[in-house]
Amino acid sequence: MSPTESLHTDSAFDHDVVIVGGGPAGCAAGVLTARYDLDTVIFDRGRSSIQRCAHLENYLGFPAGIDVETLYGLMHDHAEAAGCEIVSDLVDSLERPDDGRGFVVSVQEGTQVTARRVIAATRYDGEYMRGLDDDAAMFETHEHDGEEHEHFDKGYAESDGTTPVDGLFIASPYGETGYQASMAAGHGTRVGITVVEAVRRGRGYPEPVTNYYDWMRREAELDGEWSDRSRWREYFDDRLGDQHELDEEQLGRLREREIDRRLATYLTEDEVDRRRERGHKRLLEHLDDDIVLEAAREIEAEKPIGGE
Repeated sequence: MSPTESLHTDSAFDHDVVIVGGGPAGCAAGVLTARYDLDTVIFDRGRSSIQRCAHLENYLGFPAGIDVETLYGLMHDHAEAAGCEIVSDLVDSLERPDDGRGFVVSVQEGTQVTARRVIAATRYDGEYMRGLDDDAAMFETHEHDGEEHEHFDKGYAESDGTTPVDGLFIASPYGETGYQASMAAGHGTRVGITVVEAVRRGRGYPEPVTNYYDWMRREAELDGEWSDRSRWREYFDDRLGDQHELDEEQLGRLREREIDRRLATYLTEDEVDRRRERGHKRLLEHLDDDIVLEAAREIEAEKPIGGE
């Protein structure tokens, strides 16, 4: 896709990204891709390995631990708020269409869909990917009790999730990623960024400026030279260097689009306060109403008489 084109879903496919699995890895990846305006759907039948946990004691941010049902609800709410569609269905198979572009995703109950890219974020056996494995590198054979058994190769993907299959990424918590839920979420985030950067390359961003981050800053940091758009142009050109094949028109459009994206990440103090309040209220939606009411009564009872 040319860098002169605006960001939009590739109309040749139903979705930009299909994610198989709605646990910590899949939802973390989906938040990143959806926030980059990629049409993202997560297929989740609720079989995430995290659901076998009685109570999560070590997921950062929950000092007393967090029950799996509440965490699952928070993860799915976050993914949907970012723009993901979550479908309760099981992916049966992934296949290449006749033209070799993208993937055909067949599901157990719903309608077959197509996607430009797929993120595998589930730990079940990987059989649904077998149709993509022309050279049999995706699976490995082990002998146990005199019988041969075939398993998905946990080292098949690179650490950033890329695989030998163009457009297929693995975010499953295998190998060095470990099996802790927080590690799965971190790996999903890494793979989500990998996908976004792959999209940026496809849209014409030369390698020095494909890197992507997703975080907000305070507008007050835009002081001095960084409040001047021309300074951002210099910064972009310094990073890009001379080793690219963009003409002046393409370079100008790409540069201004990237500057717009960067500047949009700076928030006014009023916006910071508004988002803080919105975030707290959203969390309340996932808490037990009786516990919230009990806490409110305790707060009210602790207030001094007359408001002093």
